[in-house]
Amino acid sequence: MTGMSTRSCPCGLLVAYGDCCGRYHSGSAAAPTAEALMRSRYCAFVKGDAGYLLRTWHPRTRPGTLELDPRTRWTGLEILDTSDGSAFHSGGTVEFRASYRGGSLHERSRFERVDGAWVYVDGEFLP
Repeated sequence: MTGMSTRSCPCGLLVAYGDCCGRYHSGSAAAPTAEALMRSRYCAFVKGDAGYLLRTWHPRTRPGTLELDPRTRWTGLEILDTSDGSAFHSGGTVEFRASYRGGSLHERSRFERVDGAWVYVDGEFLP
């Protein structure tokens, strides 16, 4: 989180963590869109919150366990494109670039609603 204001959420929005992704991590609110879920999942990687990542993973594709590397230093999230994923959709995609010290990850993620809540299904790595 180097270089980021303590006032902004690690997901990149200029909102305090507790008023942004922190609400989703604590379970006091649910992400209203696929993009909001994508941002909250990135933030969970930053915070090392494997429990949230597993809870927001589609039951069909969720791994049994998730080991996060505590040495990975996530440095920023850029949303490149979104398709569907609003309150009016049952599915959606978010293309993003997540940067970490030493590189970046470019992915197009698929999201679906399960019992009304957005969950991550899977992703396709892009060059």
